[in-house]
Amino acid sequence: MTSEQFFLIEKYMISCMSDSAHDKEHIYRVLYNALNIAEAENNVDYDVLVAACLLHDIARKEQFENPHICHAMYGGEKAYSFLISNGFDAKFADRVKHCIQTHRYRKNNQPQTVEAKILFDADKLDVCGAVGIARTLVYKGAVSDPLYNLSDDGTVSDGSGDISPSFFQEYKFKLENMYSRFYTAKGAELAKTRQQAAVDFYNSLYKEVNDTYKSGTDILKDIIE
Repeated sequence: MTSEQFFLIEKYMISCMSDSAHDKEHIYRVLYNALNIAEAENNVDYDVLVAACLLHDIARKEQFENPHICHAMYGGEKAYSFLISNGFDAKFADRVKHCIQTHRYRKNNQPQTVEAKILFDADKLDVCGAVGIARTLVYKGAVSDPLYNLSDDGTVSDGSGDISPSFFQEYKFKLENMYSRFYTAKGAELAKTRQQAAVDFYNSLYKEVNDTYKSGTDILKDIIE
């Protein structure tokens, strides 16, 4: 890939970014994660990988405005059209599209090529550890979801089995279970090094909130007749 091609794709990517949890810095982290993972793999087409990393979230705005749209599927088509219209050949554009359309976790649409598997892992790595916690909190704040929900008895729910969205619900439903979903050995290894940071944060936050509710409600009962 020439520098002109890289900067062309990068400029287009930046023009599509509007979500603070999926901003251009997320894109660069995914790209750098992917390059790190790719060093342990064979026969990687770096041109396809770099283009797919840069373009993998270009349809986040469309999904945010219409939740029925899958940003991965729509983004793959959007990337394909952009690449074709800017002189890239159809085979290259199609391989990039496959990477983008399979980077979102779906049982019936899994990555098949080495580049697609690397993108999947690099993107999921950015949901792990402290970075994943921070990005989730940013996103939850943007859509006005709470940190936690209360159970029917008034105690703080740890998020397990919750239907209503919250940070705790997202952690139990998604973040806690990310670490066994990697395709590459390098991706899994890097994720494992981040896991404890996320566990410690969640446990500390839950304990602080839960302890506050327990002690506070007991005191309130004593002072209210």
